[in-house]
Amino acid sequence: MKRLERSIFLKSLNSDNDLAKKSVRGGMTTLAAQGTQFALRMAGMLILVRILSPTDYGVMAMAMIVLNFVQMFKDAGLSMATVQRENISHDQISTLFWLNVVISALIAFLVLLGAPLLSVFFKRPELTNVLAAISISILVSGLAIQHEALLRRHLRFNALAFIQIVSLVVNLIISVVLALLGFRYWALIGGAIFQSVAGTSMTFYFCPWLPGKMKRGAGVRDMLKFGGHLTGFNFVNYFARNADNLLIGRFIGAEALGFYSRAYQLLMMPITLIRAPLDQVAMPALSSLRSKPKHYAKYYQRLLEVSILVMMPVTLLCALEAEFLVRLLLGPQWVGTVAVFRIFALAGLIQAISSTRGLVLISSGYSVRYFYWGLFNSILMVISFVVGLSFGIEGVAAAYTIANCIILIPSLFYCFRGTPVTVALFLRTFYPPLLAAIPAAAAIMLAKYFWPSSSLLMHCLYSCIFIGTFILFSWRRQSVRETVSLVLSGLRPDLDKRMENGVS
Repeated sequence: MKRLERSIFLKSLNSDNDLAKKSVRGGMTTLAAQGTQFALRMAGMLILVRILSPTDYGVMAMAMIVLNFVQMFKDAGLSMATVQRENISHDQISTLFWLNVVISALIAFLVLLGAPLLSVFFKRPELTNVLAAISISILVSGLAIQHEALLRRHLRFNALAFIQIVSLVVNLIISVVLALLGFRYWALIGGAIFQSVAGTSMTFYFCPWLPGKMKRGAGVRDMLKFGGHLTGFNFVNYFARNADNLLIGRFIGAEALGFYSRAYQLLMMPITLIRAPLDQVAMPALSSLRSKPKHYAKYYQRLLEVSILVMMPVTLLCALEAEFLVRLLLGPQWVGTVAVFRIFALAGLIQAISSTRGLVLISSGYSVRYFYWGLFNSILMVISFVVGLSFGIEGVAAAYTIANCIILIPSLFYCFRGTPVTVALFLRTFYPPLLAAIPAAAAIMLAKYFWPSSSLLMHCLYSCIFIGTFILFSWRRQSVRETVSLVLSGLRPDLDKRMENGVS
């Protein structure tokens, strides 16, 4: 009997260890894909800006305002419902597939119908045909929503990375060719449409699942409610995320908005590059552990520790080296963004790790609470923007940062209630890296005080001193060593399986 219990325990342990390794590999694959896409977009931009005019990009930007807004409703949260569900049937996925097709077709039709009105609003007659063409990409991409969700559910991140990169390459090739042929803004539109077609085609190839008929009694009502709550969250969050830009542009001015938005975008580039892969991998993994509370909590703790160990040095280094980074990356004419960039860097750490609240709520099935939390948080953020508005763009950024700090602990109690994760676990994981960051910050400040310099080489040395000190004080903790060991083991190929398959 004891042998049987031990065998079951070891089997469960190995299964969870395999899940952790798959998550590490998936995270690294997604991170590499994100980096590759970033490099491709930069290369494409450098080529296209030399061929196309600012007006061409302006027409595309107007179309993207509409496209980004309707994208919230096209998915309707149903892909996440497929990923999050512990058990799901063929009939349920088939029903969700056809619902996504109907919703995408309806949205495409509404965009097509509203195109003349939007062209009048923007005073650009050509926007009518542009939006009509964009509606094609909405319909085509809607066909692959459930297939992509199935790839995520089964942790097929290599396939997803390949699809994203190749479809982006198709976009860039089509855009450059059409631009060289003199098609102006249609080069950008054509690239976007062909990217949707290529992405959908490859998704069908890697996930050859065929949907059945839509069935009324398939048991998708709860999944529809789940998706509706996620869509509601995205809707209110969309307006909250754009409220600061709207207020600054209206009451302070275009120049101030330029400094503010550029500072935010500059900080979000590294944060998004790191956070997006972690979130994409963690959601299906956490969802699969819902019936194992202890393993769920352990996985979340590892995820949080990895997030903090990466995010904390990045955001604090951005705050300490704000002026140098702005001058290096944006140029001296953007020095007005330094103060805002430094404030956002401090907010970035809180925002990056507190986003795991949503992962816990969604993977645990608490979509209603997720919506209400999003609604409350959006209202709070808008209020903070209004309060800080009278103090300029620095005041808006500072008020946003303070609001995030004040609401952090109460929000954790609200979001973690009824889940395997506790506030105590969050704080136990968060505070040790924070204590390690204090001597690291002191070390870089002392280095800059005794050896002041504006050269690139010296600032690289400052960064090495900061990161080295942070690693030195963090490495003393056993949990950090275990996490690093897990990451390294997840990156190594499984030699035993390779030997079994006859691979040398």
